[in-house]
Amino acid sequence: MKFRYLPMTEQDRREMMATLGIDSVEELFADIPESVRFRGRLNIPEAMPEPDLVRHMNRLAGKNASFDQYVCFLGAGAYEHHIPSVVNHVISRSEFYTAYTPYQPEISQGELQAIFEFQTMICELTGMEVANSSMYDGPTALAEAAGVAMATTRKRKVVVSRAVHPEARAILSTYAKGVGLTVVEAPCTYGVTDPARLEELVDADTAAVIVQTPNFFGNLEDLGAIEPIAHRHKGMLVVSANPIALGVLKPPGAYGADIVVGDAQPMGIAVQFGGPHCGYFATTKALMRRIPGRIVGQTVDEEGKRGFVLTLQAREQHIRREKATSNICSNQALNALAAAVYMSAMGKQGIQEVARLNVRKAHYARQRLAQIPGVEPLFDHPFFNEFALKLREPVGEVNRRLLEEGIIGGYDLGRDYAEFAGAMLLAVTEMRTKEEIDRLAEVMEGIVR
Repeated sequence: MKFRYLPMTEQDRREMMATLGIDSVEELFADIPESVRFRGRLNIPEAMPEPDLVRHMNRLAGKNASFDQYVCFLGAGAYEHHIPSVVNHVISRSEFYTAYTPYQPEISQGELQAIFEFQTMICELTGMEVANSSMYDGPTALAEAAGVAMATTRKRKVVVSRAVHPEARAILSTYAKGVGLTVVEAPCTYGVTDPARLEELVDADTAAVIVQTPNFFGNLEDLGAIEPIAHRHKGMLVVSANPIALGVLKPPGAYGADIVVGDAQPMGIAVQFGGPHCGYFATTKALMRRIPGRIVGQTVDEEGKRGFVLTLQAREQHIRREKATSNICSNQALNALAAAVYMSAMGKQGIQEVARLNVRKAHYARQRLAQIPGVEPLFDHPFFNEFALKLREPVGEVNRRLLEEGIIGGYDLGRDYAEFAGAMLLAVTEMRTKEEIDRLAEVMEGIVR
């Protein structure tokens, strides 16, 4: 056999063909017209011996600009945070690392309890009453929230702030096409949602208003002003929130949010070149039966001992297809476990301290960088750990030269917002030291001059 990891032998192959009454594997494809068959060689590299392949893959991996070698100020949805060593220790255990959906509670108590604890802590962070067992990521959770709002209100329009992450808005639009949902974008003023324009767009046909805080620019939205606009015509308020920011901010639930979603990546999950991550989805008890995915609940067994079960599975393979709330058939349970271990290890005080460090360091960085001639803040609004700067030089050129100095620069806002061409979005987490921030300022000063 040419493929050492395939268990089929030549004898197996001959017996299979004999059973089928054929003389060659080629006969299996006899029904495919000759005109559509590809008879050339695929444009892929030739096979390598395993030692050569390992060296080749290591060389390719070495081309990546990893956080081990570079100082990172890039955020825009994925952030470098401290991950306690206990996180990877727990999620690497085989009973978690290889676990599938815990359909059999009698043999899945560890997995079920881990998910239950994740749900509980997400509720505490967001100020909501119910959370599901997690979702693929934050953007898909946001799109699912729009679907829940549509199904509940029986309205087919959502108004989403233009300050919501561009990728999340793109996914929302993709979802919307499939279910006949109209998506209207509300404009921003000075880096936050414009309440006056939002009020003009929200009407009796609006199922939900969707905002993000801190928003894509890092600025804090005024949920107190947005909430009455969302509910005026019996629509819903959907809030996407950075979970670390909730360590110092008043939770969306306290503002009357109906659904709170977000990405749990900042809590114990590595950036991993963009994924996989983990979305969270929390809501009120009134919407519990419309929540996508599944919910783990706590119960007692016949002997009165505490146990955990899959309480709610409103998916198409469990209930009638037309009553299913979502086609999300898997969740990021392993990453949800990482987030749960992170929250448990850090505790309430630890998460608050991490959030405060993010705020302080980001504000120091903004103040330091704004002293450079040719660099000025793009917005003047309260922010968490991200902020935008207007640069004299093209962002791409600045980032290229920063990389030469061992620094991963910020996100080019001109990629998604034409009006902000020449602006860079920078993220500063608790991982950045004063020396690294000062070094960024020194290098950038040399570049813009």
